[in-house]
Amino acid sequence: MIKTPSRVELHPLTLSDQDEFCGLVRASAALHGPWMQLPTTAQEFRAWMRRFDDGTNLGFLIRVRETGEAAGTVNINSIIRGRYQGASLGYAAFAPSAGRGYMTEGIAATLQYAFTDLRLHRLEASIQPGNEPSLALVRRLGFRYEGISPAYLYIGGDWRDHERWSVTAPAPWTPDPSLPEV
Repeated sequence: MIKTPSRVELHPLTLSDQDEFCGLVRASAALHGPWMQLPTTAQEFRAWMRRFDDGTNLGFLIRVRETGEAAGTVNINSIIRGRYQGASLGYAAFAPSAGRGYMTEGIAATLQYAFTDLRLHRLEASIQPGNEPSLALVRRLGFRYEGISPAYLYIGGDWRDHERWSVTAPAPWTPDPSLPEV
């Protein structure tokens, strides 16, 4: 099989992305619906960006190579080293470019980065059971269903159940130096 080049690339999310990000989140309110809550104001964005200060969470914009437009966002959250070598994944498409496959390519690029550059072994995605587009995305990328986490995240004023999905690094994998030898 010949692998075609990705139409997207990952760009680290910075404070200078504030206006574009918040505008796209507002334009995507119907798409994000009950599934997530992202910052829509400058104040919310700045507070949200503090989560990336210590390096245990990484945020990216998924940009279309040809136009530079932001197609979505992805976070590698709660990076844990030692014997775990894993993190959780959060992502959202932006409505103006939803449905074109950019998120699948962007999450695939994120997996490549996480398993190669960060040398993580495992990534998890937690998805509300009715979020069919997100469930279809993780299935396309080879994530495995692991079960339900009742009342997992507080979203939209209620504790929401989430399905747990995971993927591990393909072999051969080069571990991070923090992985104990025994």
